[in-house]
Amino acid sequence: MIRIHKEGNFWVTFVCVSYIIIIGVLSYFKFFLIWPIAILLGIFVYLIINFFRNPDRKISKFDDSLIYCPADGKVVVIEKTIETEYFKDERIQVSVFMNPLNVHVNRYPWSGTVSFSKYHAGKFLVAWHPKSSTENERTTVVIKRNDGTEILMRQIAGALAKRIICYSKEGDKATQGDDMGFIKFGSRVDLYLPLNAKINVTIDQIVKGNIDVIATV
Repeated sequence: MIRIHKEGNFWVTFVCVSYIIIIGVLSYFKFFLIWPIAILLGIFVYLIINFFRNPDRKISKFDDSLIYCPADGKVVVIEKTIETEYFKDERIQVSVFMNPLNVHVNRYPWSGTVSFSKYHAGKFLVAWHPKSSTENERTTVVIKRNDGTEILMRQIAGALAKRIICYSKEGDKATQGDDMGFIKFGSRVDLYLPLNAKINVTIDQIVKGNIDVIATV
């Protein structure tokens, strides 16, 4: 049984009902191309359901020192860089690119308190573009661990993604592994970590949210 994220309830219901109605009408009028149309529309319905799936993944080991992957996809950036919005100093950036076939649920990488949350309107450059982190539509969320250590997580819209969903508000309790948002139709997630973080992933590695550990702090 496929588990659907709440952000997909409308879309999945709409496409399934529409599919039944269209095929029913074509069948009633005995349209000669009904089977090719049924197959093509069936593929589209499958892609929508696949996109909004929300696998029930439990954190195998809750540990404040571990930063779990916040999204499914491929690691496309691991580098030291200056984070200019919140920290305004040097951090280790790790970026995960999500293609349209990946699970698009975003999850809290560790537990703590949301100390900063801000939405930015912007462009829709392709998610792997170097300027997408600062020019695309995005949401920035900072999570403070109990000892005061903070990490920054940024949801970034891509060329196809036209809506970012973020549930995080300043002062909220963040629980490692819980849903913190959703990005619709292709996107990217950036993490900005302390310089003493031990990175556990490599460039081009395929990762899964709540399963792979990005880093240890």
